[in-house]
Amino acid sequence: MNIPEAIAEFHDDLTAWRRDIHAYPELGFEEARTSDVVAEKLQSFGLEVHRGLAKTGVVASLRVGNSPRAIGLRADMDALPIMEANEFDHRSREDGKMHACGHDGHTVMLLGAARYLTQHQDFDGCVHFIFQPAEEGLGGAKTMVEEGLFEQFPMEAVYGMHNSPGLPVGSFAIRPGPMMAGGAFFDISITGVGAHGARPESSVDPVVVAAQITMALQTIVSRNAMPQDTAVVSITQIHGGDAYNVIPQTAKLSGTVRVFSKDTMRLVEDNMRRIAKGVAEGLGAKAEVDFREVFVPLVNTVEETEICADVAASLVGEDNVNRRRPLIMASEDFSYMLEACPGAYINIGNGDQEGFCQVHNPRYDFNDEILALGSSYWVKLVETKLEKQPL
Repeated sequence: MNIPEAIAEFHDDLTAWRRDIHAYPELGFEEARTSDVVAEKLQSFGLEVHRGLAKTGVVASLRVGNSPRAIGLRADMDALPIMEANEFDHRSREDGKMHACGHDGHTVMLLGAARYLTQHQDFDGCVHFIFQPAEEGLGGAKTMVEEGLFEQFPMEAVYGMHNSPGLPVGSFAIRPGPMMAGGAFFDISITGVGAHGARPESSVDPVVVAAQITMALQTIVSRNAMPQDTAVVSITQIHGGDAYNVIPQTAKLSGTVRVFSKDTMRLVEDNMRRIAKGVAEGLGAKAEVDFREVFVPLVNTVEETEICADVAASLVGEDNVNRRRPLIMASEDFSYMLEACPGAYINIGNGDQEGFCQVHNPRYDFNDEILALGSSYWVKLVETKLEKQPL
């Protein structure tokens, strides 16, 4: 791997920073300590730091030379509401909170790039280091965009990166166009007529209605969406009743939708509302649907995808870069930044060793071995995109 010597020399510092952040995880929009650590590091590198976007967001800018060109590099900072099951020394000190997605590593890889670039200014233009809060379904990226990220820090392209368990260390993966699904959460509240459990004829049973709606919703993907338009509709919660001998008055269904286009998202929502209302009324009940789009599809622009893949190949070799990785049904709110600005999002291998686990698992841990490689990727991307021009 083609890692600059200066980055390799401070790999131990990166590891220490990452483990410190891991030990003190914070949920979305609550990243006070994390943003303090980030801001203090950036200031120690000599960068001017802007704080306050999306409450706990941090942005620092480094301008070199006279070029008006500018790009943005984004890392996410928030943790998840998971009780960590690991027992190593840097495990979470906060009960019920855990860096189970690697945002601690993402933050430190970008800090490492900022440290190197302030010391080795081999580019011409401006790079904005964007540390985003609240990626995990709370809308941090969308909020930063709405509060003026691209107006306050104009840029021609913005880039993101995420670790990928199961992808070998020293590997990258990306694809042009849609790469990650847009996502929505929904709740369907059903109101029937409660009764004694021994007298169902006196009731309009919302549990039965919920069961019928659950099955009927599966026809949206199989019978309403076009076969080539990938979609997922998953009921993940069913709630109703509190006693063995009582037919409840209400029940509730909750779940998630994943799609790769806004048109498909609207199709799913419209049919969900139609099915829930129709099934409920057909059985004598009422149903109300609360449908909330929380992620738009993540779409990489073709030109920026090619640049990212070329940069990755310069570090690890072409054989270790998948330029047409499979679609990902999970969602990522960096999509809101890509919706507002050209750019691309790449995966870096977190390792495929025996015993590894996927993200959002209570035994997950970011692989410190890839910290220097991730920082090197950011550095090489800046030096490539903002390459100095011959005088």
